[in-house]
Amino acid sequence: MARLEQRVLDSTSGDALNRALRGERLDFKDGVSLFQEEDLHLVTYVADQVRQRVVGENVSFVVGYNMNYSNVCVASCQICAFYRKKDDKDAYTYSKDEVLQQVAEGVEWGATEIHIVGGFNPYLALEYYEEIFAAIKEKFPRVIIKALTMAEVFFIAKITKNSIQEVLGRLKASGLGALPGGGAEIFDDDIRPFVARGKLTAEEWLRTAEVAHRMGIRSNSTMLYDHIENDTHRVDHILRLRDLQDKTGGFISFIPLKFSPANTELSARGSLHRKTSPLIDIRVTAVSRLLLADSIKNIVVYWVPLGKDVAQSCLLAGGNDLMGTSFREKIYKEAGKNEIATKADLANMVTEIGRAPVERDTFYNIIQRM
Repeated sequence: MARLEQRVLDSTSGDALNRALRGERLDFKDGVSLFQEEDLHLVTYVADQVRQRVVGENVSFVVGYNMNYSNVCVASCQICAFYRKKDDKDAYTYSKDEVLQQVAEGVEWGATEIHIVGGFNPYLALEYYEEIFAAIKEKFPRVIIKALTMAEVFFIAKITKNSIQEVLGRLKASGLGALPGGGAEIFDDDIRPFVARGKLTAEEWLRTAEVAHRMGIRSNSTMLYDHIENDTHRVDHILRLRDLQDKTGGFISFIPLKFSPANTELSARGSLHRKTSPLIDIRVTAVSRLLLADSIKNIVVYWVPLGKDVAQSCLLAGGNDLMGTSFREKIYKEAGKNEIATKADLANMVTEIGRAPVERDTFYNIIQRM
């Protein structure tokens, strides 16, 4: 241990690492230096020390059920393999009864959270979402509905000519419990048009999140990485989320989402200049922990795009949550990721690395220790 601490002092990012160990807040320059530090082991060592101080030894996960109500979308994002146009033969939009049938399956499997997202479907009225949320809560009052990315909320407000506050207020009254935080992708204004065509701007995403938080609707936060962004874009993105958290305190967790290129336009047109590696995944987790140590305490390791082995390594680099079971997950499945995991599978992933698995609810209240 003493030898590692001396190496921290001697490293090129030693000042940032030592201040992180002391519990001091890091800045943009620190974040970039940590992404570029040659000795990844030092970064992960310090991130794990900070994780232990902030959240302890528990690794949590939720038993969740993913329900994608429609894959019809007018955005055509270059990073997405999920969307379809209205007349595509495999386009779909679920009726209220079809939604309830799927949710019933999730509840039978033990889900406490129903994760609901879809495409930017211009043919759906606000009442569609109100009706399916209300129907879910009437039939399954104990489940938490975590639904609609900031991007979807903004889109619904735009096409229905309502304010964001009006949309969120009506959805909350219908049973919406939390927002999943997707659609953030990468905030940089130069990069965003190349990966998120047709989506809201970074400022619009942040403003939508702020409105939700001030209405008492908490959310996750996300960052899509490993496409055409660089280290400075990542640090900028994380710090913008931290700034909003300072204002509202409404983010429950931060979820780095690894880009899966299969079947996406970005991959097909040869625009990627990524050097993908598990080491990038581990570093993103570690730097996220260090930059958000006093802000968003739950750093999620989403095992579906990473695979179970890499996910375990990320848990040793500052992560403290595995997101959850992946029943009916479709978005990453369309991009070639088709893994599943039960509660027992996730608990085993945690115990294998010597940590304590716990089942949680959407808001990180412990349901049971495994």
